[in-house]
Amino acid sequence: MESGPAVNTSATGAVEGVQNSTLFERAARAGHFVSGLLHILIGYIAIRLAFGQGGNADQSGALAELGSKPGGSIALWIAVVAFLALAIWRIMEAIVGKKSDQDEGSAMDRLKAGALAVVYIAFAWSTFGFAKGSGESSGQQNAGMTARLMENGFGKLVLIVVGLVVIGVGGYHVYKGVSKNFLDDLEGHQSKGVEYLGIAGYAAKGVALIGAGALVIVAVFTSDPSKATGIDGAVKTLGEQPFGQILLILAGIGIGLYGLYAFVLARHAKM
Repeated sequence: MESGPAVNTSATGAVEGVQNSTLFERAARAGHFVSGLLHILIGYIAIRLAFGQGGNADQSGALAELGSKPGGSIALWIAVVAFLALAIWRIMEAIVGKKSDQDEGSAMDRLKAGALAVVYIAFAWSTFGFAKGSGESSGQQNAGMTARLMENGFGKLVLIVVGLVVIGVGGYHVYKGVSKNFLDDLEGHQSKGVEYLGIAGYAAKGVALIGAGALVIVAVFTSDPSKATGIDGAVKTLGEQPFGQILLILAGIGIGLYGLYAFVLARHAKM
């Protein structure tokens, strides 16, 4: 019977073997490409909202938009596979570290990889719903869950914590953009164009996340779960402000630029 260390070494070796698969790495990189495409569609929807057209400026709205195009159903199934591949890749990074690292990576790096794996699993699940024709609006789901949690004091506390976490994640995105720390995620020297994409994209997405988190907290204190509709709610709230049309256009452009940066990740991310 194999000892514990031997089993662990065998498991680590198996994971590293998968990481060395060129085909699997390409599938994982495709997850970045799909994420970029969805962010571009979210930006496009935000700009449409600025001109009085309908739509949900969030992942569900982007998936619905993608699914409505010719060949959209096939594209959605490809997106499911790509997101799952990227999620599995992040799980492997959480276990053995990045393939590109010379060492095993820090505990914080592994924790971040695990958190990203959860995010991409959620993306894959949401995309799966739209691929099989049963997708739902993220905003409606968020509002419904918020309403259920607001039925008791503990649930309200959970919502406040969630809102603060989302605000923190948004703040980190802004910091990562303005500090150019995102360049550490990329292989080799990058052009000024890539730098500008990353700065604008991370900042815009961060602001949207901060708005989404703030709306969750506002929903709790106003006892109005309809306010907690995620990024779509944050974008639409932006449009209700003075010069809202201009703000929506700028938000749409910024989120779209993040999508273009995700295309850079698909090609140059350290894996």
